[in-house]
Amino acid sequence: MTVTSTTAAPAATQDISILGKDQLATSYDTFMKLLSAQIKNQDPLAPMDGNQFTQQLVQMTGVQQQLYSNDLLKQLVTNSGTGMSDAVSVIGREITAASDKAIVTAGEARWNYNLAKDAASVKIEVLDSQGRLVAVSTPTNVQAGDRTFTWDGTDLNGVRRANGGEYRLKITPLDGSGATVVSNVFQRGVVTAVEQVSGQPVLSIGGAKVPWSVVTSVRQPA
Repeated sequence: MTVTSTTAAPAATQDISILGKDQLATSYDTFMKLLSAQIKNQDPLAPMDGNQFTQQLVQMTGVQQQLYSNDLLKQLVTNSGTGMSDAVSVIGREITAASDKAIVTAGEARWNYNLAKDAASVKIEVLDSQGRLVAVSTPTNVQAGDRTFTWDGTDLNGVRRANGGEYRLKITPLDGSGATVVSNVFQRGVVTAVEQVSGQPVLSIGGAKVPWSVVTSVRQPA
């Protein structure tokens, strides 16, 4: 036989700590009114010991601090669940991340890319946040391995793009027969900061913002 409680359970969306703080605020207001009444109406020939007032205030403050501590613990648990604590641990280390995005910083943006084998030609395109072509390059070093491409921020019209803009890199390497050579674009650099964006940790390496989820390797910088 199933027994059902006659007491309604609190709604799942209710935060107990919020309810506690609301009740504490109400109780604290009531407490201060009672304390003021005690002081006004105490027997002048046998005044209440001041230590009693102090103890009552300490008790109320203790409850308040406990609620705030619970909030901090809850936040720590949330951050741990999203990988924030792990992300913070890589500050000062060099990471490699599968990301084709970079931000123009100090007048330039930098990407890394890899060619699985030697290519006959490589076409590099810089795209803005709307996917529009802003710059094109055809590097002469088309051998297999890791390469770095640095864009000076000058677009197809000869205009220097402002610092802070985010851009993507598209690479098209072809072999002698015109077939596509396997390649990938990535970011590599030392982590200087970590922030939380939409509940997920994001790392700063130079001018690039890299989600923690796309990091592929971590090492001590040379």
